[in-house]
Amino acid sequence: MGKRSGPRRGSLAFYPRKRASRIYPTVKTVKADGETKLPVFAGYKAGMTHIIALDTYQNSPTYGHKISIPVTIVETPPLRIFGIRLYKSNDYGALNCIGELLSEKLEKDLGRKITLPKKYDIKKREEEITKELNDAKSIRVMVHTQPRKIGLKKKPELFEIPLLGNTIDEMWKFAREMLGKDVDISSVFNEGDFVDVVAVTKGKGTQGPVKRFGIKIQPRKNKGHRRFPGAIGAWTPSRVLWTVPMQGQMGFQRRTELNKRILKIGDKPEEINPKGGIPHYGLIRASYVLLQGSIPGPKKRLVVFRKAIRQNKEKPMPSILEISLEPKQ
Repeated sequence: MGKRSGPRRGSLAFYPRKRASRIYPTVKTVKADGETKLPVFAGYKAGMTHIIALDTYQNSPTYGHKISIPVTIVETPPLRIFGIRLYKSNDYGALNCIGELLSEKLEKDLGRKITLPKKYDIKKREEEITKELNDAKSIRVMVHTQPRKIGLKKKPELFEIPLLGNTIDEMWKFAREMLGKDVDISSVFNEGDFVDVVAVTKGKGTQGPVKRFGIKIQPRKNKGHRRFPGAIGAWTPSRVLWTVPMQGQMGFQRRTELNKRILKIGDKPEEINPKGGIPHYGLIRASYVLLQGSIPGPKKRLVVFRKAIRQNKEKPMPSILEISLEPKQ
């Protein structure tokens, strides 16, 4: 009889498999390309549909033919830049905040998330923070979403975005000009760009090892129960190793999916809204993007996308002929 063996079930790449600390992520790692700009944007996942496009890639077997491409709709209301932070490295290489400048006018809805200052002298604070520019190693802008504009909710999400640039002075000048202003998706990304999507996945709660790791179900003649690992370890070491598939939390974990292509950036909701709206989301009211393929997270959850850090070989963009408006019931 041959030796019964096989690869382990389930990945050891994502441990500990516990709930994310927050329902939306923060992106710290970005790829520099020499321009002074924002490398990150965010939007609300609305749902999926498909497009009919003309394949323009000459090496493809469907070149010149109509193809169906699944796409994810992400609604992208403008982000508001409400603050700037300077960071410097400490003795251990970690970044410490050494200065913060807030906008003179803050949105009332932002008070639902944080405590707003009643008195704030922006000129005095700006003089203090400019003295720290020589020590600064990086600059980040503080942004918040504006979900009220799309009728989703009132309380915004806020997070930091690291700026890209050649020098600290260039980044400071850019951040100071943008302080208190809105940023649109079209000023950060273009159609055809590859992005990495970062989001918190759907939460599944506590699940058993069969669903959580994909282990085999025991034979019918097994005594007692069948949805469990056949053995939880050897005699020695006399303990259960962390690699053994066990029941526990599944989903609601921060995940990054690489190289999702932006097929379309639009600002006309009538081009994408089906009759009666998108199930479990509603109508698109602001600008939107179509990303090729699926992305993590449920509908209405904030997803963050950044410029791809390990971009695939670029291929010609498919020519969009039609966007399906059929309700996905």
